Amino acid sequence: MTNVLFDVPGPKARLRYRTYAVLGAVVVLAFLGYIGWRFYDSGQFTARKWEWLQYAQVQRDLANAVLSTLQAFAAAAVLALIFGAIFAAGRLSDHAWIRGIAGFVVEFFRAIPALILMFLFYFGLPTAGVPTSPFLGVVLGLTLYNGSVLAEVFRAGIQSLPKGQSEAAYALGMRKTQVMFLVLLPQAIRAMLPTIISQLVVLLKDTALGFIITYQELLYYARYIGSQGTFGRPIVPSTIVATAIYVVMCLLLTALATYLERRNRRNKKVVAVPPAATDELVAASA
Repeated sequence: MTNVLFDVPGPKARLRYRTYAVLGAVVVLAFLGYIGWRFYDSGQFTARKWEWLQYAQVQRDLANAVLSTLQAFAAAAVLALIFGAIFAAGRLSDHAWIRGIAGFVVEFFRAIPALILMFLFYFGLPTAGVPTSPFLGVVLGLTLYNGSVLAEVFRAGIQSLPKGQSEAAYALGMRKTQVMFLVLLPQAIRAMLPTIISQLVVLLKDTALGFIITYQELLYYARYIGSQGTFGRPIVPSTIVATAIYVVMCLLLTALATYLERRNRRNKKVVAVPPAATDELVAASA
């Protein structure tokens, strides 16, 4: 038996793959157990290393750091989606010069790491007389990098749609811009929703780069708490707490994407029948 892309494994191959999976899981669990044991042996799980969590001021500051992370994420996510939609439309334009400019911008910012973009905006703009802030540097850097990636995601989603969608819209007298933003893009976003959410998860995690330019987000505060001698310099516990918070935020974002995808599939299966048509069907069946 074969598949389109690969041969379906037989009984021996499936047994071998399961064995490899079990061995891999055992190795990973053993490695994590060893790390946990080393942390325990070095006193990272003692009460003194974790007592900083009991202070109300620390809890408020930690909540503010999470809020700063979410603010940067929300601003950058909205701007990146807008950037991606505009430049995806530009890359699909009928005019060669628009396609060329849009393609250059997208490929240029895709090739530059987000951290370098943050450096350029935070340290470069003041030298040109433009006032800036850590928040602005983080948001602009994340917007341009992730927006260029999303532009390619949108472009692929639009090109995957049946041509009949655009042809029907043109037959109704809609202009190119209306067809793109009212017909094609909404469908492309629904089709590429898992990929879009995956990129937004990357964007959320990349907000941690902001601590390098002194943006006081979650990782910045975890590093600050970890350097406090009053609490025994709990750098490992503060990092574990920050990691857990990042994991929870990413899981919530993924759960939201799963919910939206299921709702979208459910809506596609439901076909609204006008009341007049329902009466006709009842009369015909009678």
